[in-house]
Amino acid sequence: MKNINISNDIIPVGEFKSKLAFFLKEIQNKGNTLVITQNGRPAGVLLSPAEFDELRKTKEFIESVARGLSDAEKGDVISSTELKALIRK
Repeated sequence: MKNINISNDIIPVGEFKSKLAFFLKEIQNKGNTLVITQNGRPAGVLLSPAEFDELRKTKEFIESVARGLSDAEKGDVISSTELKALIRK
């Protein structure tokens, strides 16, 4: 994920509403992320579908690694010989 440019990538909800099509094109073309504020506080984040997909893949990978580490800590593992036998079936 790209760094947020404070002067360009944080916008109030009113400006976002009035320039919605512009901001949608901008995130597609530039790949930047927009923080949308309401009453001066962060209220939402807009990112491109590609960036969203990448975040989901990263999250799934991290969760998979965490499950594997948890299984290993619990001793819920199989040997390579057992794995080969399972694959042959």
